[in-house]
Amino acid sequence: MNSNMVISFAKEGIYTVLLVSGPLLVLALAVGLLVSIFQATTQIQEQTLAFIPKIVAVMIGLIFFGPWMLTHMVEFAASVFSNLNVLVG
Repeated sequence: MNSNMVISFAKEGIYTVLLVSGPLLVLALAVGLLVSIFQATTQIQEQTLAFIPKIVAVMIGLIFFGPWMLTHMVEFAASVFSNLNVLVG
């Protein structure tokens, strides 16, 4: 096992994490921005108004993106397990 292989696995792992978490983070960011614009416009400063819509949006996002996210995570885990003999030595 050489350093290029370790860097390749680390790069693939980071890419998988960003790819899997990206849609939910963008969804939470968009909903948070819309809620904050709504709060600034109406001058409602209720704290729960900022969190509840984000939680609901992320849960709905998990329903839609969940199978796709699970597929990518399983593919990455399968590639790590198939190359485990190379990683261990």
